[in-house]
Amino acid sequence: MKIVPIIILSGFLGSGKTTFLTRILKNCSNKGIKPAVIMNEVGDVNLDGHLVEEDIPMKEMLSGCICCTISGDLAMEMRRLIDEASPDLILIEATGVANPIEILDTVTEAALLTPIEIQEMITVVDAAHFLDLSRVRKGKTYRLMTDQIRCASILVLNKSDQVCTEELEEIRKIMTELNPFASIVTTAYCDMDEAVWLRMLSAKAEDGVIDRLNSVQQERHDDGVPDDYWHEHDHKHEHCNNHSGHHHSYDHVMVCSHYIQEPINGSQLKRVMKDLPDGVYRAKGIFTSKDTGERVMFQFAYRQYEQISIRPQGHVQDVAVFIGEHFSKHELLRKLEEIIWPT
Repeated sequence: MKIVPIIILSGFLGSGKTTFLTRILKNCSNKGIKPAVIMNEVGDVNLDGHLVEEDIPMKEMLSGCICCTISGDLAMEMRRLIDEASPDLILIEATGVANPIEILDTVTEAALLTPIEIQEMITVVDAAHFLDLSRVRKGKTYRLMTDQIRCASILVLNKSDQVCTEELEEIRKIMTELNPFASIVTTAYCDMDEAVWLRMLSAKAEDGVIDRLNSVQQERHDDGVPDDYWHEHDHKHEHCNNHSGHHHSYDHVMVCSHYIQEPINGSQLKRVMKDLPDGVYRAKGIFTSKDTGERVMFQFAYRQYEQISIRPQGHVQDVAVFIGEHFSKHELLRKLEEIIWPT
């Protein structure tokens, strides 16, 4: 019986997970490894999937988190990928607001029904974002990011070019205190040496990952933090309305999707993105340029914005997706409408 290795990719919104995914897929191709991908989004649109090559088998799990509202689908999607594509490796990119402890629980349960083995738990960390939060050391986002770090077998300290050398050392020290067992790879744009990619694609780390999972759960208990703290329910997503008896660790997160019906001006959209409310910490989407007619993907994370021209396969609707906490959807949509239908 063929046992398929699993690499779980974790990291907060905007840390660079999809950049990492595209790079590791390229390395798989170079080494003759046949990968498959499961991409999870808490919203109802998967934009990052358009960055994955068309010939790579991929399953999308939308409108929920694989650790909660759609956890029962994970084993089925894995089984389908294995049966249809016979991959050498499955990469799971979890939504940035998912708790890795819950993801590991779900993947471990799926292993009871599907011949899989957890190979690595890789967490991508946005250097500047984590540094700011670590200096305050409170809030749900900080708690989530520390869990993502503590559960990893490999830590990718990304966007290192956006902090100075002293700050980088400060971050590495905090990460080592949180997880002294994981190796830390410092990168910009998730670019790393060939030897590191080789280790990620060949290591067997399941026992260490599970040990860290148990350790983090025990530390939570020892800290005297009540279990329901990790499942506080400040905001209920529409897709969770039928699961009122089950709360999870990202319920405070708001997701706003807006489908764009007309071509828009990229420079005007950039101005809107630069002026987003503080509560919006991730935005992404696809639009049609009014000036050139090109399809353009935009990304916004931790106050940084970029646009890239793309050629999506098949029919892809123009859309903007915003993720954050306690922001006004009405005000945000009003600003978008002003550039779509200017007065």
